[in-house]
Amino acid sequence: MPLSSTDFYKKAPPEKGASSFVYPPTVSNIAFFAEALRAGCVVAIPTETVYGLAGLALDETACRSIFSIKGRPLVDPLIVHVSNREMAARLAELPPSFAPLADNFWPGPLTLILKKKSIVPDLVTAGKQTVALRMPRHPVTLALLQGLEAPLAAPSANPFGYVSPVEAGHVAESFGEKVPFILDGGPCEIGLESTILDLTDGNAPKVLRPGAVSPEEISNVLGRPVPLLNVNLHHEESATAPGTFSRHYSPDTELQLFEAGRIPSLGDDEAVVFLKRPTGNVSGEVFWLSESGDAASVAQSLFSLLRQMDRLAFTRIHWELPPANASGLWLAIRDRIKRAAAAK
Repeated sequence: MPLSSTDFYKKAPPEKGASSFVYPPTVSNIAFFAEALRAGCVVAIPTETVYGLAGLALDETACRSIFSIKGRPLVDPLIVHVSNREMAARLAELPPSFAPLADNFWPGPLTLILKKKSIVPDLVTAGKQTVALRMPRHPVTLALLQGLEAPLAAPSANPFGYVSPVEAGHVAESFGEKVPFILDGGPCEIGLESTILDLTDGNAPKVLRPGAVSPEEISNVLGRPVPLLNVNLHHEESATAPGTFSRHYSPDTELQLFEAGRIPSLGDDEAVVFLKRPTGNVSGEVFWLSESGDAASVAQSLFSLLRQMDRLAFTRIHWELPPANASGLWLAIRDRIKRAAAAK
């Protein structure tokens, strides 16, 4: 007789990790995680963007557990992860623009908002008739999805609204025994959540959340302009895409933002974070995201440093923004920093 999720949580993966709840991505452990998911468990998985809190997307009980563990409002839909296009076609109506986008960006950090099929529970989509689909490119999670042959709902593996996790240890710090199964895939390659592209109006695709795939890259593939919308919802409002609330990815410590090129004066117990190592003399508690200041290394460091700074008990952190006219990955970096600093 198959074990229930309650019973399965009492088991342990066959190969132990270096710390509690975190397990190496061996073949036997990946098979164990697949078995746990089939039993209705919620587990943490790596992706190239951030770590996700995963349950079977078509199991409404497991998905409700995801909302409960995160403290996530039911008005915020979940991204569903698939392993191939056939799986996507079982979940959503695929418009003509789907194929060229999948050819260029799947697997990868692009989520597509599509018209859903009835097989997808309304709980997953916040009652909307749309579903957010992505094919991750992290080899561990792709192997898990392929072994499962089933889609996974997997929002970021952090308490709702807090800084996203980019290492397995971040998940353990946030949840402890609430999430006893964490599959360790190493530090996330990108470190920021996926780009979200709304394809529900075939004549007017639009980016709802910036990420590593830029609007310009999407425009080049589709052969038409693709705007980036500035979506800032309140937490009681119903979202079409995750990551569109005005305050999100936020530490507990107050953030004070400043534009590039300005050096703020620091008060007592305050710190400053620059995008790259400052060249001049800056007094006080000074940190930086990257030695070189390139967008990729800044993105990889952003959430880790936000979490680190939050543990250091500063009263305020001054944080440098990328230029307002930035493009590409800088758009996503600026978006995350501004949401992290938004008023409560």
